[in-house]
Amino acid sequence: MKVANPSPESQDRNTLFSRRHARQQVGKTVGHFGQALVLLGGISPVLTGDESLTFLRALEVAVGAAYLVLMVRELLHLRHNPHHQERVAWLELAAAAILFLESYHIWHRHHEAELAGAAQRFHVLPWLYAAVACVYVWLAFRMRQLAGRRYLHLHAEGFAVRTGQLSASHTLRWADIASVEPVGPAGVLIRRVDGQEHRIVFDALHEGAAHRDRLLAHVRLHRLGPDGGAALSGAGLGGEQDGRAG
Repeated sequence: MKVANPSPESQDRNTLFSRRHARQQVGKTVGHFGQALVLLGGISPVLTGDESLTFLRALEVAVGAAYLVLMVRELLHLRHNPHHQERVAWLELAAAAILFLESYHIWHRHHEAELAGAAQRFHVLPWLYAAVACVYVWLAFRMRQLAGRRYLHLHAEGFAVRTGQLSASHTLRWADIASVEPVGPAGVLIRRVDGQEHRIVFDALHEGAAHRDRLLAHVRLHRLGPDGGAALSGAGLGGEQDGRAG
């Protein structure tokens, strides 16, 4: 039975996070010290007096300072709200800027040496830095979408869910569902009217049991109506018992 005015939360698409998400994000942020070492290697000739401070070097220092500030900001942010996803990952953009600048600087230094008479050679490092920088730029604008590949979308016509980055998604409408049964501490077993079965497990996810319960509550609301809560039990929600929404 359809509900004329579903609750606002039933229209939500919620991103699901791994239990290890916070630890993984801290590890990723700490891993950015690699770019800090690249920056230090790039400006060390200026610090030792072997090279003069040019506009390019000053720009590297400015970007590096912003990079370190963003890294500290990211670590503090992860401490207080590790599951918040920004539209743009600024730390990745800053890392890309450092690598692009260092790539150009290395290429320019070799280019000047070749103009002065040095033998021409193909130098891999500038192109490697540039390639990694391009990956960081892509990640900066796609990281939120990549995290969103795990989701639980509850809406008036049914629901959709994907519990793994590479796993298949399940999109189900009320007319396709015969029954929904809770399984284990954080799973459900869905039987379709055509006989297919889908076992969806939230165990490896942050607050997995709560997400499973939200799904069951959504099924109860739309299959039984606001007053049909007593029918949800370990026996599940049977299509024949509850009736299906058209």
